[in-house]
Amino acid sequence: MKQDMIVILDLGSHENTVLARAIRALGVYSEIYPHDITVEELKALPNVKGIIINGGPNNVIDGVAIDVNPEIYSVGIPVMAAGHDKALCEVKLGEFANDMEAIKEAVKPFVFDTCKAEANWNMTNFVNDQIELVRRQVGDRKVLLALSGGVDSSVVAALLLKAIGDKLVCVHVNHGLMRKGESEDVVEVFKNQLNANLIYKDVTDRFLDKLAGVADPEEKRKIIGGEFIRVFEEEARKLDGIDFLAQGTIYPDIVESGTKTAKMVKSHHNVGGLPEDLKFELVEPLRQLFKDEVRACGLELGLPHEMVFRQPFPGPGLGVRCLGAITRDRLEAVREADAILREEFQKAGLDKKVWQYFTVVPDFKSVGVRDNARSFDWPVIIRAVNTVDAMTATIEPVDWPILMKITDRILKEVKNVNRVCYDMSPKPNATIEWE
Repeated sequence: MKQDMIVILDLGSHENTVLARAIRALGVYSEIYPHDITVEELKALPNVKGIIINGGPNNVIDGVAIDVNPEIYSVGIPVMAAGHDKALCEVKLGEFANDMEAIKEAVKPFVFDTCKAEANWNMTNFVNDQIELVRRQVGDRKVLLALSGGVDSSVVAALLLKAIGDKLVCVHVNHGLMRKGESEDVVEVFKNQLNANLIYKDVTDRFLDKLAGVADPEEKRKIIGGEFIRVFEEEARKLDGIDFLAQGTIYPDIVESGTKTAKMVKSHHNVGGLPEDLKFELVEPLRQLFKDEVRACGLELGLPHEMVFRQPFPGPGLGVRCLGAITRDRLEAVREADAILREEFQKAGLDKKVWQYFTVVPDFKSVGVRDNARSFDWPVIIRAVNTVDAMTATIEPVDWPILMKITDRILKEVKNVNRVCYDMSPKPNATIEWE
């Protein structure tokens, strides 16, 4: 089913993604394109019902004010301009300060009354469309996917299983830095329940040997990322007849890679860094979705709630929460303390309220008492933060009885630990992670 689309032309606005999400929330599909899109490129897009020219403070490049192609106005598609003096219809979206509901109300008359767009953008239609598109792209050939257990790769795997079944080959690399039970959950859900063609590689020793004695956070990240690519490459070379590589690219990855009027936030990559002689065609079925839509897609595909709403997790995993040089016993303390924190937050309903929560164990010890004898053990630090965009973050004021219960359990159940601390530092001055 081909959904109607509203095209947003970026003329230097900061609110492009908010506007696109607001239109999608109305049930109409929307995408962002550069201000200088040609008439031919516009006409090649499917089912365009309207155009919103979204102006803003970045509308000057190299000292010259930019504008859309004037032919856009006579192409026969309704045009609305936001903050642009050639408007046929105008709304100043910037006045709403990212208020999603206000923006929805502001654009609703244009979307439905002027453009006559149909509200047919929903997850059921999206999944059905992507299944059809993947089958058309892949045919009877095979697709390789690095299945980390994160939200994006898990949803891609579930969608591709619906589309091509055992022609999907998943590789899950357990580098020993996963949270408690996560690799086991990947195997249980995808291999045992969904019957995926899953290759499971436990390379814990290989990673921890490489990381032995390495204390610098950036060096740890490079080792973990580089070694992951090497393991994935080794497994890919063992397989015959693989023509496609699936990636969990999502829409913010594309938008944040930079446009002609917006600086790059981060480069667009996923498995990235694979050797050039591993030549795959990409399959990226989620590249149209924002993060909340990816989660909705996962639920539509029947994935477990705890997998779909998995906590944000750094690529190097617990490697950057076991501060300093990683040791196996301290890594296990991080893993066990984190499991207790997650379990108690879930019981208290905080897992649905707090954006991110985790434990870290630093590489120093303090004097304590255990079993009526002096101990010299590590502290566990709890961090729980709320944020909208991860640029700033506030601290969750966890109720005292909950913190006391978590503290009691960690001190009783986690080996080599004698203190529990709660990190009260917002961002800024602190960052969300410790390393």
